[in-house]
Amino acid sequence: MAGSDENYLGVIGPGNVQGVLRGGVGKFPVATGTNRRALSNINRNIIGGPPYPCAVNKRGLSEREGICIKNPPIPVHRPITRKFAAQLANKQQQQYKPEEIKKPVLLEPISSEPEDCNIIDVEDYKSSNDFAVPMYVQHTEAMLEEIDRMDEVEMEDVEEEPIMDIDGCDKKNPLAVVEYVDDLYNFYKKAEISGCVAPNYMEQQFDINERMRGILIDWLIEVHYKFELMEETLYLTVNLIDRFLAVQPVARKKLQLVGVTAMLLACKYEEVSVPVVEDLILISDKAYSRKEVLDMEKLMVNTLQFNLSVPTPYVFMRRFLKASQCDTKLELLSFFIVELCLVEYDMLKFPPSLLAAAAIYTAQCTLSGTKQWSKTNEYYTSYSEEQIRECSRLMVNFHRNSGTGKLTGVHRKYSTSKFGYAVKNEPANFLLEAKF
Repeated sequence: MAGSDENYLGVIGPGNVQGVLRGGVGKFPVATGTNRRALSNINRNIIGGPPYPCAVNKRGLSEREGICIKNPPIPVHRPITRKFAAQLANKQQQQYKPEEIKKPVLLEPISSEPEDCNIIDVEDYKSSNDFAVPMYVQHTEAMLEEIDRMDEVEMEDVEEEPIMDIDGCDKKNPLAVVEYVDDLYNFYKKAEISGCVAPNYMEQQFDINERMRGILIDWLIEVHYKFELMEETLYLTVNLIDRFLAVQPVARKKLQLVGVTAMLLACKYEEVSVPVVEDLILISDKAYSRKEVLDMEKLMVNTLQFNLSVPTPYVFMRRFLKASQCDTKLELLSFFIVELCLVEYDMLKFPPSLLAAAAIYTAQCTLSGTKQWSKTNEYYTSYSEEQIRECSRLMVNFHRNSGTGKLTGVHRKYSTSKFGYAVKNEPANFLLEAKF
């Protein structure tokens, strides 16, 4: 067996040659090979320090541990670490204008020490008072904050109230026309403008005023109730009266005749069994003859150009009540509130769809004691809570005063068991007190 090279001093294999041997004895290199350089040479080239007395400067354990301590004191001659290079770069930046500052280059020292000691943590940057936080650290933190903000927005979207499909249960009912019911109400929303009148049309009348109009409609509500007519008939009657008075001057003594004739036309359009002319003459205390009623009928249909098919508040009430998932109590209270608006001349400034939405909103607030307007209501009515607040406040006032004054026809109608004693509900006074 060949002996080890260590038994023969001065004999070193070719693979072990690292430099020139001193005196041909031992392994004491005096210069580095072509593949490695002494750390002192690197330091000399970078920071211009004097050479160390020995070829290789090895540091003890205590010195290596000191490098890992955050914010260590900067010695005159020390190895270049990332942290030290950043400190040097920061001092150089202070000597130049901001536009001349360049990004410092971090040098990687050649060392056999653990890599942990050369890594500079973000917390080191934040805790150090010697230099500012690098731009890339600020950019990273900004990105993280933006991601957190987006996550919060997504969580809010997830928690948003869902919109119910109110037509899903009627898909098998052909009378519900689920396939095109949305198209129908989109058309009604566009066509309701043609059925509206100017809110100040009474200024064109020379012999009647808005108070007389209110008396006429209050009386017709009682006639409608006594004849047990359909609800649609009442709303169409009021619409025909307003549209006719908006374009045709009428004498005071003929105003009741206009109302009776409008109800006759509405019955012919909506009812299955139409009251005879004699019944209407009798209910008006025989103030007019049959010929006068028929002549007024001709005048009205020609003035209105036979356009009797207009969307009234009742058309929207049925759709919006379905979106509210209402019960009988809410339905009766909603109709009580919207019928109070038929008598009021000031409510002509609101379109029929808005009147219906505000009546349901007011009724919901009245029964619950708090503001109630869901996303489903908003979606199917196309009105937000802010858009119906003004109209709702007026309705609360009408509710409070419904039993007082001379026009109490609606109040008496909804004081019966047939209409669920809707007038006994306390008005939603908090809607008047709330600051929007």
